[in-house]
Amino acid sequence: MQFHQTTLENGLEIVAETNAAAYSTAVGFFVKTGARDEAAEVSGVSHFLEHMAFKGDEKFSAEDVNRIFDEVGASCNASTSEEVTFYHATILPEYLERTFELLAGMMRPRLLEADFNTEKQVIIEEIGMYHDIPAVSVYDQTMSLHFSGHPLGHSILGSTESITDLTVSQMWEYHQQRYGAGNLVLAAAGNVNWEELVGLAGKYCGAWQTGSPGRTHDEARPTPVEVWKQQERMHQQHVMRMAAAPAAQDMLRFAAELVATIVGDDGGSRLHWDLVETGLAETAELGYNDFDGSGAWMTYLCCQPEQTLANLERIRTLYDTFNQFGPSDEELERARNKVASRVVLAGERPMGRLASLGGNWVYRHEYRTVASDLDVLNQVSQSDIRRLLERYPLGQTTTVGLGPFSGSTLT
Repeated sequence: MQFHQTTLENGLEIVAETNAAAYSTAVGFFVKTGARDEAAEVSGVSHFLEHMAFKGDEKFSAEDVNRIFDEVGASCNASTSEEVTFYHATILPEYLERTFELLAGMMRPRLLEADFNTEKQVIIEEIGMYHDIPAVSVYDQTMSLHFSGHPLGHSILGSTESITDLTVSQMWEYHQQRYGAGNLVLAAAGNVNWEELVGLAGKYCGAWQTGSPGRTHDEARPTPVEVWKQQERMHQQHVMRMAAAPAAQDMLRFAAELVATIVGDDGGSRLHWDLVETGLAETAELGYNDFDGSGAWMTYLCCQPEQTLANLERIRTLYDTFNQFGPSDEELERARNKVASRVVLAGERPMGRLASLGGNWVYRHEYRTVASDLDVLNQVSQSDIRRLLERYPLGQTTTVGLGPFSGSTLT
């Protein structure tokens, strides 16, 4: 495998990891924009714009987009997060140009009024659907509270009100600002010819405007808050808690990934054995999310309402013990093997390498191989875990409960 990088005159960054032995090619555009980059009056516009990208450009209609992806047998999709909108396709190498032209066109959608109004109703229905999923709803509410006053507190989907009030002209203005070439990374992995990729970028993207990228990276400083939203018709209690953790640029993120695996993985972790396997909870997990300039520990509990306080006390005790003593050597090695397996298995597919390649470039402007990630994982020591827990102890700064339990003062 070989790494390549260049930048077009308009600011479009291009990175690729070429592998002649691969049978497929993965290619995608990483747009460095998401919910955190939106003003309140256009909340949800990044996700809405992702939908509109599939409606076609000046050359291809929405039907063309679907038809051509289908004709070349592409596995394609897009996603919007708090920080990145990602458009990608995995194809056979011989269909690179046809697919690339389509993806490039999606970065410059027509934004027709009729398409906009139709898709607006789709988005509003999607908002309602996710509000009815307790785990998603409690996550959104916890993010909003934990990052209150910080851009990471913005909703990815927006609200029914913000989407209803959004206009095509507002979306167009946002697109002009955030979808400039200087705010995009074009990435490819697998069986791809580097010279061909750069040539296609110049042909289909070279005339794009640079745009006005930019983002503040201040670390969030959340203050303690606890909210219980009673839903008497629900049968289970859903609780999410958040606390500060390493940012995406912090090398302690590798130690944090191991800690989340040891303490809160969905199988074989301390939370799993103490609460799930004992029948005290349906779900008890600890996750770690690294963002641009900030990070978060996320504890999620789903259990019978009458078990809520006792389970939260069990979790608090477990965290206090772990903060004080850390993991055993056996736990650390077991977690290292689990995370390493995930890295290797993802790295065997061009799509997995594409996600890693683009993510590393967007967040850290660095190229990391599977081997380099494994090397760092193998070097994480007990002293690294101790340093992590001293700076970012497991705990709860923000608590949101959703379910029959009305909430009483927690200790």
